[in-house]
Amino acid sequence: MSRIHLLSEILASQVAAGEVIERPASVVKELVENSIDARAQKIETLIRRGGISLIRVNDDGIGMDRDDALLCLERHATSKIRSSADLAAIGTLGFRGEALPSIASVSRFRLTTREHDAVAGTDIIISGGRMETVRDCGEAPGTQVEARSIFFNLPARRKFLRSENTETRNIEHQLHLQAIGHPSIAFSFLRDDRLVFQLPATKTLRERVRDLYGSELLSRLLEIAPSSGGSKIKLSGFIGRAGVSRQTRSQQLVFVNGRAIESPVVGSALKEGYHTALMKGQYPITFLFVELDPAEVDVNVHPAKREVRFRDPSTVREAVVACIRHTLESGRGAWQNQFRAPDPSPSAPNASPLDLPRILRTESVTAAHHSVIPSRERFRGKEPPKLSNEAPSKRATPQAESQQFQIIGVLNKLYVLMENKDGLVLVDQHAAHERVLFEELRRRMEERGAPSQKLLLPQIFELPPRDAEWIERNLATLQKMGIGVEEFGRSTFRLESLPPFLAASDPARFIQEVIDGLKSASNSSSPLRLAEDLIAKTVCRHAVKAHDPLRFPELERLIRDLLECDLPYCCPHGRPTMIQISLAELEKKFGRKV
Repeated sequence: MSRIHLLSEILASQVAAGEVIERPASVVKELVENSIDARAQKIETLIRRGGISLIRVNDDGIGMDRDDALLCLERHATSKIRSSADLAAIGTLGFRGEALPSIASVSRFRLTTREHDAVAGTDIIISGGRMETVRDCGEAPGTQVEARSIFFNLPARRKFLRSENTETRNIEHQLHLQAIGHPSIAFSFLRDDRLVFQLPATKTLRERVRDLYGSELLSRLLEIAPSSGGSKIKLSGFIGRAGVSRQTRSQQLVFVNGRAIESPVVGSALKEGYHTALMKGQYPITFLFVELDPAEVDVNVHPAKREVRFRDPSTVREAVVACIRHTLESGRGAWQNQFRAPDPSPSAPNASPLDLPRILRTESVTAAHHSVIPSRERFRGKEPPKLSNEAPSKRATPQAESQQFQIIGVLNKLYVLMENKDGLVLVDQHAAHERVLFEELRRRMEERGAPSQKLLLPQIFELPPRDAEWIERNLATLQKMGIGVEEFGRSTFRLESLPPFLAASDPARFIQEVIDGLKSASNSSSPLRLAEDLIAKTVCRHAVKAHDPLRFPELERLIRDLLECDLPYCCPHGRPTMIQISLAELEKKFGRKV
């Protein structure tokens, strides 16, 4: 007796549906993508009981005639592609022809559609994959799809669904993704007949982000110049400023040719681009759009179409890294302008913005400034001028005309208080000094290379073939890092020297960490990337500490050097160096505004 037999058509459809329809949010995703492909200008989504009881998606797209409506419910029937050549350059969100038949096989399904110039539309009812009714209808032009009782005929799948609130949040997240990816389309979402949000069509992504996430978040984002990624790869959207982050990737949104995707390539590029601008364990906020030739990206990796494969991942990665770095650095000018001192009062035309209270002018300097790694000025061999204990006097200095900041005091011997046109600015002197020293020491090591020290006993280690090939191609990079490695046979190497600040009790494991670290870095990254963590720890020990009193010239120099840094927004560990307290917030605290 034969042990192998063919599955029934209905059972095969239910098995295949599990790849496309994982939960109610998957149904919403597939239906909304079909509406977008149908050139809809308005999409309305209604759910009940977290989508488990009912999902209804209604659009005003081009609609279908009866023949197409019946054919679209057959597996692998689609209007998006016709040949294998089309599969190599997909320009639509849907293309597999699996969504509608998969949904119909695991729910009580209804499809109502009508073309704009048709007298009547088509109404089709299917229950668990079995067609029950096909009739004419008089619905408005467009398409409406209902899916009731998801997984009613698959209790094993139904019991794995989460609570109604969890499923609702997943659906809302999918709708947010589609709304962000297509701001020119109006979206509305109703839960249990109550309106959750209604988004009008907008002309720009900025308006859509503001409508969904509010003006406060929008003010903390930097816009990406559309031409940042080069000619073949266009990058646009918004990214969070340095230090603006979340503990999860929930707001790390990436779109490739309008499709929301999850890509390890882009994820690692974002992390690389934000290097030292985020705290460890934090993820940036991004609304990143990647546009490239459809032939250069394969979206047919998984039935859910969440993952993509790039033909040239290194090029995409380098473009994203360069874009993030350029955007963060380009925002430095606007960031610096926030700390420009307000115009002097007309009643005191001779007042200098550098005048300070006596208590600040007479502070002493502690031994912290005579440590091994001093401030940037002491790198140049310059000592700050000494201040006398004379009473404050109104004086004009050459620096006052070009000064960007007005120091008004020091709080708790840690936070430098400054005034700008928007209100009060607090500077963490320790974090600020860390950033200044970090960039100075890293620049020195990049110019001169890392020092190298011969090992008393060279150590032999073996590597897998791919890692061995990588070592052979990157011997020059390792040499610049101060790591002396020589070939010692097939897939065998000898470690002869290391930088004094690195130790390797297990050379094979150490080299593996080096390889993994450099592979995750972009081609334009510093070859001293592995030493940066140690540099950050070193400058943390030698930077001015909390409660270290500073004289006014040192405070002035510290702020000026910070504003000249490549990434002045945060310390090497990702903590902010400055925070702004607006005048409006102060007035609210004092009851001047409600």
